Amino acid sequence: MDDEPITVDVVLPCLDEAAALPYIMSRMPEGYRAIVVDNGSTDGSARIAADLGALVVTEAKRGFGAACHAGLEAAKAPVVCFCDCDGSLDPAQLPRVAGPVLAGEADLVLGRRRPTGTGAWPPHARVANWVLARRLRRIGIDVRDLGPMRAARREELLGLRQRDRRSGYPLEMVLAAGRAGWTIAETDVDYAPRSGKSKVTGTVSGTVRAVRDMNRVWKELAA
Repeated sequence: MDDEPITVDVVLPCLDEAAALPYIMSRMPEGYRAIVVDNGSTDGSARIAADLGALVVTEAKRGFGAACHAGLEAAKAPVVCFCDCDGSLDPAQLPRVAGPVLAGEADLVLGRRRPTGTGAWPPHARVANWVLARRLRRIGIDVRDLGPMRAARREELLGLRQRDRRSGYPLEMVLAAGRAGWTIAETDVDYAPRSGKSKVTGTVSGTVRAVRDMNRVWKELAA
């Protein structure tokens, strides 16, 4: 990808995703640069990502939000996408979310997940997402999914001055964008069973921790 013009940077928070990285990198669209943010992997993820052509950033502070924000700060392209690095989302579909932002039709686009396999979206995680989306609609942000695949303009994202560095980061982005008057849109993306074991939504305890983080963010921004 070194000789291709970069129009979109793709932030991929990574914690022990060696098994999924070959798939992720093979599906990266032309003109989209992968920024893999290694958040303490012990399985060689950083080396594998670099060998496959990704820009690798190391973030020592543990947390999904910490990894996402480190990638955002490392990005140089005018539009930045975020995508899980576990193989549950297909990077080939990134233009679906980036397209409306590049065209000036939306400020923030969320990929609304459509499960394509058994176990792709555990019931406890789906219920938690449904509750959060419902609460967002009640305050005027019309979304059905707090999807992890998303796109927005880099400078505007930095201007939101997000503070959460844990699992509340995705919700904080949407809440802050809504408060700033952004046009927020959704588009469907496929959602497949991830590679390996989830650190968050794959377990009830992980989902509970994520909900706690999001409730904290909610109280700070939406109360």
